[in-house]
Amino acid sequence: MALLQLHHLTLHSLPFTPKLHHSRFSTRKSLRFSFSASASTTMAKQVLVPVANGTEPMEAVITIDVLRRSGAEVTVASVQKELRVDACHGVKIVADALVGDCKDTGFDLIALPGGMPGATNFKDCDVLESVVKKQAADGRLYAAVCASPAVALGSWGLLKGLKATCYPSFMEQLSSCATAVESIVQQDGKVVTSRGPGTTMEFSVALVEQLYDKEKADEVSGPLLLRPNHGDEYKVIELNPMEWKCNNIPQILVPIADGSEEMEAVMIIDILRRAKANVVVASVGDNLEILASRKVKLVADMLLDEAAKLSYDLIVLPGGLGGAQAFANSDKLVNMLKKQAESNKPYGAICASPALVLEPHGLLKGKKATAFPAMCNKLSDQSFIDNRVVVDGNLITSRGPGTSMEFALGIVEKFFGCPKALELAKVMLFVH
Repeated sequence: MALLQLHHLTLHSLPFTPKLHHSRFSTRKSLRFSFSASASTTMAKQVLVPVANGTEPMEAVITIDVLRRSGAEVTVASVQKELRVDACHGVKIVADALVGDCKDTGFDLIALPGGMPGATNFKDCDVLESVVKKQAADGRLYAAVCASPAVALGSWGLLKGLKATCYPSFMEQLSSCATAVESIVQQDGKVVTSRGPGTTMEFSVALVEQLYDKEKADEVSGPLLLRPNHGDEYKVIELNPMEWKCNNIPQILVPIADGSEEMEAVMIIDILRRAKANVVVASVGDNLEILASRKVKLVADMLLDEAAKLSYDLIVLPGGLGGAQAFANSDKLVNMLKKQAESNKPYGAICASPALVLEPHGLLKGKKATAFPAMCNKLSDQSFIDNRVVVDGNLITSRGPGTSMEFALGIVEKFFGCPKALELAKVMLFVH
């Protein structure tokens, strides 16, 4: 295939340099944080991540996933009466325990995701309030992102005299109970706070360094493929540009399976639903509930057999080794992808899935693509593998968890245009 003109779909220069504030905080290449606290790495750290109806799923899942990558034992606890919570944007998460079951457990860290009304549900949970207050009284780490620093921690009086940050629309509320600062990640004493979905990976890596050390944080952050500095421009490379058509609202299929990478799946689903696409999450297994690669339990909307009865403007595959293998072994899904490609309709994949699903089934023939770095040797054409997101006609591919927002925003741009993608990127605090 002749290589046609190269276009930059999205190239947003950011007019600010993010500030990471702490008297002992420094920013270094590849997102490195310097903390005074040191901890033994000989034992797995115990972490509590509460979830609620209305929790922001990207913030919850990124925090859980990154901390589990560090070796921490993370308990996902529902503040509702049942384990399953209905997070924002129709994402369904099944917790490991009820928060009441965790009240007598000692944790090295308690980290609250944001989202509304999730943060309010945290604030109104007496058990969670008592657990976090005890955590603070015992001098142990506690943290929150997005709305939760102001709505939960601030309301509980746990930020008095401390510097903290939160989602911009809650800064006024935060200023009444803390010294509010506009930092990407803010540490003061034993509390760490951050701003929103677009800062949650940096927040989570900072928590790893607090729990363990800088070496562990670097070890975890490398495979995530984070942007070297939060706030860097992002770009989507497009070859052979074509219009991605749909009837009014894009119909998008996101398959998931046991072993799917939960951060990638949830970011794709969440961002596309924010854009008002109709996203169908379909389980490739026998059950609606899947156990993702870092043991987060997600619930699909329907099984693939039912989803296959519908037609889609885009089929997009998250990564994760086990999930990608399940996709590759699903004749039904592979046939759907082949029909999509034969009809010149859009399809895409991220991380392991371009290499393990698309390549072996001939779905990258004549196409430029990228994938997770360790998988790129499986691609027959490796000329564009170093790009974070590549669009080639009706195909879009990307590299891993840290490129998932760019990947999803690239899809938004193709269906809804650049202004909508930029609007969402700003709302999520991915760009300023």
